[in-house]
Amino acid sequence: MSEIEGIERVLVVVAHPDDCDFGNAATTAKWTDAGVTVSYCIVTDGDAGGSDRSITRKEMAALRRIEQTEAAAAVGVTDLTFLGYPDGRLTPSIELRRDISRVIRIKQPQRVITQSPTRNFTRIFASHPDHLAAGEAALCAVYPDSRNPFAHPELLEVEGLEPYSVAEVWLSAIAAGSDNVKVVDVTDSADRKLAALRCHRSQYSDWDALEQRVRGWLEATAKANGLEPGHLAEQFVVVPTA
Repeated sequence: MSEIEGIERVLVVVAHPDDCDFGNAATTAKWTDAGVTVSYCIVTDGDAGGSDRSITRKEMAALRRIEQTEAAAAVGVTDLTFLGYPDGRLTPSIELRRDISRVIRIKQPQRVITQSPTRNFTRIFASHPDHLAAGEAALCAVYPDSRNPFAHPELLEVEGLEPYSVAEVWLSAIAAGSDNVKVVDVTDSADRKLAALRCHRSQYSDWDALEQRVRGWLEATAKANGLEPGHLAEQFVVVPTA
């Protein structure tokens, strides 16, 4: 458990409901089991997701909040913040940077996990424009915004939220060959990840195919990083930001 030595609080910032479950839910389950407090910040409600045209987008947004809350509980997370930005139209705006900075100052995580702001041309589906925007905004919120008393002055002057510095950011969905890679062995917690994914009933129906695909990713990650056969892993790139 060396990857959580000295870590008490982690904040996960992602674009959509289910992004944290695809990206790092097995790691989250491992950490919460070890006593780490993990909080989620979900930027959009995923209202443009799914294929059901019989319900309104407002109804879909409400449903996805419920599903994400259930998925979070499956991996030991009960603290969720939904920012409610429109799905499919996300940009790393100054307003989004401010709103993520607010969450950082409130939660005071030592580590933030977020999505890569860099497009991965070998896994284009992982590089949804909303993912890129959420990752960029989260990185900007970590450095320099949340630690700067003069950035978003209303956070300090109106809301009384003191500046806070995050020690490091872990990026998911990074292209192969990146430097400073951290691999987490999730062999014992992968089933919790799959249980979390199954909570997103509005988005998927062929669970056997989804499970096979996700397990394949975890197996490939473990193999590529030299873990023994039969092991499963999630991978991140660590960005020091202290």
